Amino acid sequence: EEEAEPGPSAAAEQRREERLRRFRELHMKRHEACKLNSQEVVEEDKRLKLPPNWEAKKARLEWELQVQEKKKECAARGEDYERVKLLEISAEDAERWERKKKKKNPDLGFSDYAAAQLRQYQRLTRQIKPDLEQYEKLKEQYGEALYPTSDSLLHGTHVPTKDGVDRMVADLEKQIEKREKYSRRRPYNDDADIDYINERNAKFNQKAERFYGKYTAEIKQNLERGTAV
Repeated sequence: EEEAEPGPSAAAEQRREERLRRFRELHMKRHEACKLNSQEVVEEDKRLKLPPNWEAKKARLEWELQVQEKKKECAARGEDYERVKLLEISAEDAERWERKKKKKNPDLGFSDYAAAQLRQYQRLTRQIKPDLEQYEKLKEQYGEALYPTSDSLLHGTHVPTKDGVDRMVADLEKQIEKREKYSRRRPYNDDADIDYINERNAKFNQKAERFYGKYTAEIKQNLERGTAV
């Protein structure tokens, strides 16, 4: 005997089950999309609240960690890290870096106090050597909270270490010592000729003598002997 075809009620029930299945799938996809969208909004908000140079700082710290690991590997194999690094650099890259190094921080002389202060700030920041081990410990301890945002409360939350305070004091003492040497008053020579009318004019004459004295020495001697034509 032939099997009986499903009746109208069975076909309708089958179509209803298919619609419910598709509806559940659409509902799950919609829920997943809302979840992903919410995560993207949270991540975007975090990125907007980070400092402008956060990505560059993070990339540099990661690069320095890779360099430290490379140095440890070379030391374990008994190899010189600088030699290994140079072997990995092409001649074209080395030449390009050398040209860039020559152009970096040219000595333009004194223009104004703001520019001099900026140059000193850049010089001091280049001397800073980060403690990568301490950075890794803080990163494990605080996670994303290690990178401050506009909503972070920084005042009163950081306590510097004794080593950090000692380094700061030593650096300040070096700056004071260098400043005293640079701006010290030269001893007055009683036997020197008086060719100035005030202290400002004396400094000008000293600068002129320092830069042009070797070119005018013969003229000056002739004028003093009275034999100049």
